[in-house]
Amino acid sequence: MAEKLSKMYFTSGGRVFPEKAEVLGLRFEKVEDLRYGTNPTQGAAFYRPVSGPAGAVIGGMELLKTGKGGLSQTNLEDIHHALGIVKYFERPACAVMKHLNPSGAAVQFAEEPQVEVYRKARDCDSRAAFGSVVAFNTIVTADTAAEIMSTIVEGVVAPAYEAEALDLFEDFERFGRNRHLRVIRIPNLDKLPRFEGDETFGVREIKVFGDGSLVVADPFLTAIRGPQDLKPARAEGKDGTAVECSKNPTPAQARDLLFAWYVNFNVRSNGVVIAREGRSLAVGTGQQDRVGAVEQAIAKAVNYSGAESLKGSALSSDGFFPFRDSIEICARAGIASIIQPGGSLRDWEVVEACNEFGIAMVFTAERCFSHH
Repeated sequence: MAEKLSKMYFTSGGRVFPEKAEVLGLRFEKVEDLRYGTNPTQGAAFYRPVSGPAGAVIGGMELLKTGKGGLSQTNLEDIHHALGIVKYFERPACAVMKHLNPSGAAVQFAEEPQVEVYRKARDCDSRAAFGSVVAFNTIVTADTAAEIMSTIVEGVVAPAYEAEALDLFEDFERFGRNRHLRVIRIPNLDKLPRFEGDETFGVREIKVFGDGSLVVADPFLTAIRGPQDLKPARAEGKDGTAVECSKNPTPAQARDLLFAWYVNFNVRSNGVVIAREGRSLAVGTGQQDRVGAVEQAIAKAVNYSGAESLKGSALSSDGFFPFRDSIEICARAGIASIIQPGGSLRDWEVVEACNEFGIAMVFTAERCFSHH
């Protein structure tokens, strides 16, 4: 019975996927058959565009260490979302991805080494980071590789690796774990589009439904390139007068707000990210209501970093706040600045709440919902 269950659990479905495919006039070639799809009973294959530089990024990846039977669909989706975070940063950055959501992310702060950036991202939620996919936007050092090998990691993806780092990924006698670690080199990370106006090479988002019908959409590109694009929160009050946030974020808060905003792009909606000094303190994800996402993120931050960590922190929300209740919760936790799209009928009430509690708030005038 045990043998039958094992075979059933690890089957890839036995499907044969074609070497070439065409979708909406775009031609694709198969990179490889995958270990399995979303679940072990689902067969899957990975394809890349036949032409265009976009397919030379994730589609052009080099699998330096295959692990146990190569990649699954979820591995690839985690890679996609993790790179969707680290691509926004010029300084060394790391995203720790678990089940298509970041359990933590960090960017270099005060010239700290890459290994410390990784520790901050991992320890945001060390429990969720177990068996994660970890992405970097810079060459992985030997110190970082040793730290990765100290816990259980499913895969590592980066533009390049030091030779000693690759040796450490094979040193099972020393570390006693991660024998099936997948190590992936991603070239041309700078080719991935980020901002409005960037070339997308015809890339579209495609969602396929159970009957084969599908939705085709433009990819998400942000208009927020830097602090200069953050708009002071203002709205028209119920009596027709202008209500404006009386407190502007400090330069340090603006950096944390931008960091949290970029991380939020790959958090399943409703999504909230709390950050401080270039690291996520917590991620609230996949909630049906925004208050729940705020409460979840605060609870995680308190659990892993302590209540004091929230004092002076920055919070990002992927959609607007419809009421002031979330602001009251943020104020009680000690959150000092907030970034959100704006656009609620009761923006005035939300801005008034920020003024009441001394919270700086900025609008982006764009939502960053992700319903993956």
